[in-house]
Amino acid sequence: MSQIDELVEQWLAIDINPQSRNEITQLQKQGKYDVLEKKLSKRIAFGTAGLRSSMESGFAHMNDVTVLQAAQGLIDYLDKKGGNSIVIGYDHRYHSQRFAELTASVAVLRNFTVYYLGSKDTLSPETIQLSNTPWENKSEEKSFVHTPLVPFAIDHFKASAGVMVTASHNPANDNGYKVYYGNGCQIIPPVDHDIAQSIENNLKPWDGVWDVTKHFSSDLVHSVKPEITQSYVKAVEDKLIKTQDLDFKFVYTPVHGVGLEIFEKVLSKFNSNMIITDSQKNPDPSFPTVKFPNPEEKGALDEAIKTADANGAELVIANDPDADRFTVSVKVNGKWTQLTGNEIGFLFAQYVIETTPADQLSNTYLLNSTVSSQILSSMAQKEGFHFQDTLTGFKWIGNKGNDLKNQGFNVPFGYEEAIGFMFDLVNDKDGITAAITWLQLYQKWFTGGENALDKLKSGYEKYGYFKECNGYYKLADLSTTDEIFSQIRSSFEGDQPKTIGSFTVKYWRDLTLGYETGTKDNKSILPSDPTSQMITAILGEDQVRFTCRGSGTEPKLKVYIEGKGSTEQEAIDVAHECWEILKQQWFKPEIFNVTEVLNQ
Repeated sequence: MSQIDELVEQWLAIDINPQSRNEITQLQKQGKYDVLEKKLSKRIAFGTAGLRSSMESGFAHMNDVTVLQAAQGLIDYLDKKGGNSIVIGYDHRYHSQRFAELTASVAVLRNFTVYYLGSKDTLSPETIQLSNTPWENKSEEKSFVHTPLVPFAIDHFKASAGVMVTASHNPANDNGYKVYYGNGCQIIPPVDHDIAQSIENNLKPWDGVWDVTKHFSSDLVHSVKPEITQSYVKAVEDKLIKTQDLDFKFVYTPVHGVGLEIFEKVLSKFNSNMIITDSQKNPDPSFPTVKFPNPEEKGALDEAIKTADANGAELVIANDPDADRFTVSVKVNGKWTQLTGNEIGFLFAQYVIETTPADQLSNTYLLNSTVSSQILSSMAQKEGFHFQDTLTGFKWIGNKGNDLKNQGFNVPFGYEEAIGFMFDLVNDKDGITAAITWLQLYQKWFTGGENALDKLKSGYEKYGYFKECNGYYKLADLSTTDEIFSQIRSSFEGDQPKTIGSFTVKYWRDLTLGYETGTKDNKSILPSDPTSQMITAILGEDQVRFTCRGSGTEPKLKVYIEGKGSTEQEAIDVAHECWEILKQQWFKPEIFNVTEVLNQ
C-alpha cells in the first residue's frame, strides 16, 4: 500500500460526509494520486491567523474534518489551561454555520459554556442531515455576525476564548477559523504553537462528537446574539458617539457581507441620510458583483460609486464582507478618489488627537504596524502623545494596545495600512466603529467647504509629507525568500550595512536575527522569529523607511517603502528611488526568477 493509500484510509476513517468521502474514493479509483497528494499529504497549518484555505476535501483544506480537529485541539488546550467557556460566531460564507456548529459540539463534550452568536433554533441543513439525533428547526432566521462581535463578547462574558468562522475578504471558495484568546485579542506565539500541537494530539474524533444536534439541546449552549448586539451598540454610543447630527448624504456598501445589519443598528443613534448600495446590501457568499470581495481591489466600489452619482452623494464608505475592515472614497471637484489605508489612518489619528483633552495626551498611545506610515511618529513628537509600532498584523496591535491599557495608558486608536482600524471598543480592527468615527469626522471637518484631500495636504504640511511605494515580488518557490535574505546578509560585514545604494543606513532592524540598532545589547524590542524573514531600515536623515518580509501564506516577498519630504513630490521620488535600489541590489528579478508587482 502506498503512502497516499494510507492517507486515504486515514481520511475515510474520520470523515462522515458522503460528498467528500465519495470525492476521495473516486480519485483513488481513478488513480489520480497527484491530486490526492495535494489534498492529503500536507495538513492545513494552524497559526496566528488560525486556519484559512479553500473549502475542499482533504487534510490540506477547510472542511468538516479539519475544522473538527482544530476545534478539538483548541478546546483540549483551553481545558488544560483551566478554561471553561468560549464565544462562537460565524459569517455568511458557505459552510461557516456548519463549522461553527461543529466547534460548539466539541465544546459541549468538554462541558464548556458556549456563548453562541448563532441561533439554537436554526441549525444548518448539513448538521441536521449528518447528526444521529433528530432535529427540527423552529425558525428559518439566519444569524450572521461581524467579526469584531466575537472579541467584544469575550470581554463581555469574560470567556476563555473565542472563534469566528470567516475568510474575511478572501475569494468565495475560501473559509477561515479565527481564534481569539481570553484577553479579547487574536492569539500570538507561543499560544498558537501550543494549540497547533494540541490539534496534532487530537486528530481522532472524540466519541459522539459528530452528533451535533444532540449537543445543541444542551443547556451549556446559550444564544447570546441579541444581548451582545445590544451591549455593543450601547458601548459604541457611550464611547465613540460625539454628535448625533450627520447632515450630508453618503452611500454605504457591505460588499455582499454581513455589515449592514449591525451598521444600521448603530446608525439608528444618529440623524443621518444613508443610501444603501442595493446590489450589494444582502449577504451573498458568491459575491456576484465583484471579482474579489476586498474593498481595496480595483472595481470593488464601482456599484457604490454609481449609486452615489445617481443620488448626488460625494462620500462612499464600505466594509469588507466580515465588516472588520473599512474604506472610503470621496468625490472632490467631480472626481472620485479612494483613500489609502495610510491616508485614512492619518485622518483618523488627527481626529482622535483633536478630540482628546490636552491634559491626557501625555498618557495617550497611538499604534500602528511597522509596515504602516510613520507619520504618527512625527505627529507624536509635535503633539506630545506616545507612538508605538508593532509587528505586522492586528494580533500584535491588539495585544500591544491591551498591554498598554493594563498599564494605565489611554489607547484610543491603532491601525494598519491594509484598511484595518481599531478604536477603544475591542482589541482588534472593527469596520463598524471605523465607519461611525469617519462619519463624525466628516461632519466635523468636511461639511463646511474643506475636503479630505485638503485636510491631508494641511496635515502633511504640518507633520511632513509621507508617501508610500509598496509592492511585492512573486516567487516561483517559497524557498526563494530565504535565498534572497541570505544574500542580503552576506552582502555586508558586521550586523548591518553602512550604505544601501546612495543612502546611508541610519537604523537597522532584523527581526529574523533579533537585532536592532540602538537598543540595549542591540536586542530587538519587537519579538524576533528565526522562522520568518523581516528587515526594516531607515535611510539618510529619516528620508526613507522600508520593511521587506516574506509572506507567511503566499509565495510573495512583500516590500513596504515610505519616503519623507518637504513636498509631496520629494517624498514620492525618494520612495521610488529606494524601490529601484532594492530591486537592483537585493531582489534581482532576473537572477532570482521573481516577478515585480508595484502597487500604483
